[in-house]
Amino acid sequence: MAKPPRDLSKFRLETKLTLAGRDAARAEGGVNPPVHHATTLIIDDTNDLYNTPKPTYALNGMAIQEALRQALTAIEGGADTTLAPSGLAACTLALLTVAKAGGELLVTDALYTPTRRFCDTHLARYGVRTRYIDPRIGAGISDLINDKTCGVFVESPGSHTFEIADVPAMAAASHARGIPLVLDNTWSAGVHFAPFKHGVDLSVQALTKYQVGHADAFLGAVISATPEWGARVFAAFKQLGLHAAPDDCYLVLRGLRTMGVRLERQGASALRIAQWLEARPEVARVLHPALASHPDHPVWKRDFTGASGLFGCVLNPAAPERLKAMLEGLEVFSMGFSWGGYESLLIPTDDNMRRAATQWRGEGPLLRLSVGLEHVDDLIADLEAGFARLKG
Repeated sequence: MAKPPRDLSKFRLETKLTLAGRDAARAEGGVNPPVHHATTLIIDDTNDLYNTPKPTYALNGMAIQEALRQALTAIEGGADTTLAPSGLAACTLALLTVAKAGGELLVTDALYTPTRRFCDTHLARYGVRTRYIDPRIGAGISDLINDKTCGVFVESPGSHTFEIADVPAMAAASHARGIPLVLDNTWSAGVHFAPFKHGVDLSVQALTKYQVGHADAFLGAVISATPEWGARVFAAFKQLGLHAAPDDCYLVLRGLRTMGVRLERQGASALRIAQWLEARPEVARVLHPALASHPDHPVWKRDFTGASGLFGCVLNPAAPERLKAMLEGLEVFSMGFSWGGYESLLIPTDDNMRRAATQWRGEGPLLRLSVGLEHVDDLIADLEAGFARLKG
C-alpha cells in the first residue's frame, strides 16, 4: 500500500531539501526520480489524444521535471512552479505573463543587465513601456502606478549594488491597485527570503546559481503564489514552446540536496571576507546587506533570515593597470560571469552598470565577489596578495 504524500510544511529547511520531490512509487523504489529522454508519448485511447489532463507530449515535462517542480514549490512555499531553460528565460517568462500591449511595467533600476535589455528591446517593440524606479522606493511606488501599469518587477538585493527593496511595502501598494509584483529572488536561493509571506505574486529563481551549485547546468523557475498565477505562467510557457531539459533538471534536483550546507558555508565565508574588506585601506565601501554599515541593513534584518555568498565592494580610486594586475594575478578567485557555484569568482562590474532613474557614484572601481567553498583563509590571502599588486 502506497504511503500518503508527506506534509513538508512541518519540516525545517534541511529536511525539506532532502525530501522534496521524492516519490519512491514514481521512481520504482529509487531514491532519485527517473530521467526520461523522450519527445513522443504513446497514447492508446483516442479519447486521450485531445483535451485531456493526461500527458500527451514530453515537451511539458516528465517525472524528473515534475519532481523538481514539486521540490521548488515546497521549498519556497508557493502554489505551483513552472520551469524555464535558464534564469534569464524565467525572468522573461514572468515579464511576458504580466505584460500587456500598451501597458507600463515598473522595474527596479538595480536590475540584472540581460533582463533590462529584454525590457528595453523586446518588450518595447510590442508597445510595453518600462519605467525604471528607485530600488529603495518602497511604499512610494503608489505614486507611480497609473491606469497603464500592468506589473512591478523587483530584484532584491539589486544587481551589482545590493540595495534591499522594501518588498512588503511595494507589494501592499501594488495590490491596492490590483497590480501584480514579480521578484527576482535568486540571491536568497528561495531560502533566506520567503516571497509569498511578503506579498510577492511571482518569484523568479535562476536555478543555475545555488540550486545547481556546480557550474554545469542552466535552468530557471517561476514559482507562483496561487494556482491561478501558476496556470497563467504555465500557459505562457506552453505558448512560447519552452522546455526544461531532463538532464539539467536532474542536476538541479541533485544540487538541491546539498544546497543547505553549501549556502550556510558560503554565506558565512562571504560575511567574514566582507568584514575583513571593511578594514582594508584600499576599500571605500563594502556592499553587503548583512553588515551594519549597509544603508538597508534594518530592512534586510527584518525580512531576511540570512545571506548568500554574493556581495560587492567599492575600491578607492586606482589606476586601471594596477586593477588589471590585481585581478589577473588572483590564484583562488577566478573571473567569470556567474555566481552561486562551488568556485569563487570576482569581476569588475562598472562596465555593466546601467541606470535610468537613479545615479550610481563609486569612489573607485566596483567589484562583485561570489564566494565559493574554498577555505576562507585562502580566499583572504588571495585578496591580500591582490591588494599588494594593486599598490604596485
